Amino acid sequence: MELRQLEYFVAVAEERNFTRAAERVHISQSGVSAQIRRLEHDLGAELFDRSARAATLTVAGKAALEHARAALAAVDAARQAVGEVTGLIRGRLAVGMVTGCTVTPLFDALAAFDRDHPGVELTLVEDASDGLAAGVRDGTLDLALAGTGAGAPEGLETRTIVSERLVAAVPPGHPLASGGPVDLAAVTAHRVVCMPPGAGLRTVFDRCCAARGLRPVIAMQAGAPDAIADLAARGLGVGILSESMAAGHRDRLAAPLIEDAAEDALLALLWRPAPVPAVRALLEHCRRAFS
Repeated sequence: MELRQLEYFVAVAEERNFTRAAERVHISQSGVSAQIRRLEHDLGAELFDRSARAATLTVAGKAALEHARAALAAVDAARQAVGEVTGLIRGRLAVGMVTGCTVTPLFDALAAFDRDHPGVELTLVEDASDGLAAGVRDGTLDLALAGTGAGAPEGLETRTIVSERLVAAVPPGHPLASGGPVDLAAVTAHRVVCMPPGAGLRTVFDRCCAARGLRPVIAMQAGAPDAIADLAARGLGVGILSESMAAGHRDRLAAPLIEDAAEDALLALLWRPAPVPAVRALLEHCRRAFS
């Protein structure tokens, strides 16, 4: 009995068709059929009923399927364990990041990981923070850098990278630019420019306003901090940003702290519990890069 025979057996059982199974395992249909026949000879029983159009399992086939899957899973686990020890991690990693948010340490971490583990194919996508969390949760993404409020998203592990206060970005001469912190009531007395729903910063701002019974007038929305700063600089509304987002625009914007916005805006790494070795390795690179 050979490992590839078990692989072909599981493929036919799941596809219920020899042709589709052959396409799945990338060999000819005759090759799959021959290996299944050899497996049946070794086991002393037919595994498929070939009289019908679909390849259906016999009683013996049903009995063997669970064990074949377990054997293949055990081999994968052994390969992964050896790879973790030797550093020969392979596979694919899908990483997500907040739309419009250039985070240089994340790029440094990805580059260092790519150098150390060239056998892993990396992909990077942008999305709003709630979409990133959903992607990690459903397995579409392996790791994401997303904006969050207090508390980890349900079902996920997190590592906070940045924790910052909210600021009100306004041009010189604006009533809120007179110096010193401002409060949410003063901010929401003006039109507001902020990120769209689903962004971590927007979630924090909405929660802080709701806690004080305030209903801001959202004049404009933009996914990128620089776009919010540009709109605020043109007097189109008070820009809601974090401290670091506003720091690069000090030449044209004042950014007083919103003192009663009690919840900080967090930027955090998100991943599923019990991560695979490749994710653990990337997390370690992120720890070094962000430190």
